[in-house]
Order: sequence, then structure tokens, then C-alpha cells
Amino acid sequence: MPELPEVETVRRGLIPVLEGRRLIRVVARRPDLRLPLPENLGQCLVGRRVMRLDRRGKYLLWHVEGNVVLIVHLGMSGRMRIFEGPPPPEELHDHVIFSTEDEVTIRFCDPRRFGLILLSETSVLASHRLLASMGPEPLDEAFNGPFLARQLAGRKSPIKTALMDQRLVAGLGNIYVCEALFRSAISPLRRSGSIGAVRAERLVAAIKTVLLDAIAAGGSTLRDHRRPDGELGYFQHRFDVYDREGKPCSECPDGTCPGVRRIVQGGRSTFYCSKWQR
Repeated sequence: MPELPEVETVRRGLIPVLEGRRLIRVVARRPDLRLPLPENLGQCLVGRRVMRLDRRGKYLLWHVEGNVVLIVHLGMSGRMRIFEGPPPPEELHDHVIFSTEDEVTIRFCDPRRFGLILLSETSVLASHRLLASMGPEPLDEAFNGPFLARQLAGRKSPIKTALMDQRLVAGLGNIYVCEALFRSAISPLRRSGSIGAVRAERLVAAIKTVLLDAIAAGGSTLRDHRRPDGELGYFQHRFDVYDREGKPCSECPDGTCPGVRRIVQGGRSTFYCSKWQR
């Protein structure tokens, strides 16, 4: 599933062709994705300008004039494809199509149909059921060492599991939690309540840097992720531990690393170095 860097990459790719542009055509080629598509999707969007593109966690937020927000989740395989000028023929999994006054076409392609597209009023967006319980954005100043230490105090769950909880911090997923825990030399098995102030500062710094590095690389392309221009993300070539089971990590001296381990936590694969991470 696309995580924060992939969704942010998509947002940045859409900004030049969507912000300030009027939508002149919106077509839903099927009635549903993971959830039913809004029946009034075209009626609410056609003829209105996209004023701003935001992101909240793993959700894209299209702020459209007239108190309207389009909420988009890419799911497992969703992509936004941009075509400037006459577009090619529509493909099987191009489920929702947006056209702007500048002759730009954006197609939401989702082969597995785990994505979603919903509408909300701007005035009630913060209380929307998908967003209301989300924690702070990890790249915001509000997400810092003292905040994380307070939130983890008394928790018995492993730190890897805690960081995957969107109520604690928004947008983190399996890949970047594994990578941040490695960069901060913290074991994914460590009890959350034992992190303390010093480790919390180190962990927050690692989370921020790994996310920024991944965004700069266009995210990670493991299976389905593509930037809106069709290019791949490249951060997968810089993984320290994720999907590197059995290989030496980058921190242990040559010949001393036991090899990256893979375990399962909360139904997800965790990759870590048992010697470097404590």
C-alpha cells in the first residue's frame, strides 16, 4: 500500500496540472471501488476549480471551490495518470476520469479496486470519519520527541506495532517504520513504554529524515507505485533493511552482521538487524 512518501509524490505531481484549474468533465466508469462512488460526483465537481491539493496521512485531499473536498485513497494499486493534450484510449482499470479546462486528463487507475473516492464538505472535513482520529503528521513540528515519549509512556505493545497505529502518527506504514527503526538503532521488538526521552528524540529524527529522503526519491516502487508522470520511485534502491532478509546491514562491521532478520508483527513483515538495533 502506498505510504506517506508515495502519496506526497502523487500530490506534488498533480499540483502543476490541477491547482487553480477548472474541472470540465468527471466520469465514473463503474459505480464503486472499495466503497460506492458518490452518485453526485460529477455534479459536485464539474465547472468548479480545484483550489488546493493537500494530503492527510495517506489520503489526498482536493479542495474544490464551493465548500467541497474530494477525498482520495490510492489503496493497494491505485495510480493517478496524467495526460496533457489528447489522451490515449481508456484502459480497463481507468475507473474515474477527470478533465480540466487546460485539456489535461487525470485518470484514477486501480486494478485491485481497494482505493476510494469520497466527497466531504470543507467545513466538516476535520471530523470526517476517515480523518477525525488521526494523529499528527510526522513531518509537522507537533510531532517531536517529547510528544512521542508522552504517547508511548505505559504502552506494552512493540514499538513497531505502535508506530503503525494511525492514531499515534499519520501516514507511516510498514516500509518506513522498518527503515526508521533501523536508522535510530531501535529494535522493533522493544516495548513502546521503554522508549524514553532520548530514544524518542532519536526515533523522531529518523522518521523525519527517512520520509524526506523517500519523498526526494519519488517514493518506493515495489509493485504498483508510479509517479503521475509515469516514472518509477527510486527509494527502494536505498533500503537499509526492508526486504533484505539474510543480507548484511549497513552498520555492522564487515563480517560481523548476523544478517537482516524477517519476523511477522501484526500480520506484517518486519525487517531488522538484531545486533545493531536494541
